[in-house]
Amino acid sequence: MDHDDALTACAALVERGDPDRFLAAMAAPPAQRAPLLVLAAFNLELARAPWVTREPLIARMRLQFWRDVLDGDDSAAHEVAGPLRALIGARALDPALLAAMIDAREIEIGTTAPFADEAAFWAYLEGGAGALLALSVQALGGPVSEAVQGLGSAQGLANYLMAIPALEAAGR
Repeated sequence: MDHDDALTACAALVERGDPDRFLAAMAAPPAQRAPLLVLAAFNLELARAPWVTREPLIARMRLQFWRDVLDGDDSAAHEVAGPLRALIGARALDPALLAAMIDAREIEIGTTAPFADEAAFWAYLEGGAGALLALSVQALGGPVSEAVQGLGSAQGLANYLMAIPALEAAGR
């Protein structure tokens, strides 16, 4: 899959799976859309891992694939992994933030009560949505700050609250 086809696939994935982030990315200047769509597609791939199977080992394997991508494994054939590797190289994205996004999703695997306490819940939000917003800012050349991660965490909280009915329906 060539790079343009992979970016188109990322955009389609985000449009279907996270329409709010898709619209936000499309509101950006055209030259800034691709990094935002790639990061949003990466986020969707991570978010799906705990949900696509009831088998915790398989869900962890899906997340391990993304750890391997971050470690530089050649996965250019994957519609999201190839553009993500290119973006990491082009924009020198913070590997700790990328890893935090994976770690946040691992907490969800195989449990109906992933958060031991309020601090664990906020750590999840910071590692997920907080890291995503920080990486988005970094990919566009802006500075990463606690304020940016805090805003991302707040967005994550809003999304989590909206997802509660679906989580409860799924027994989570």
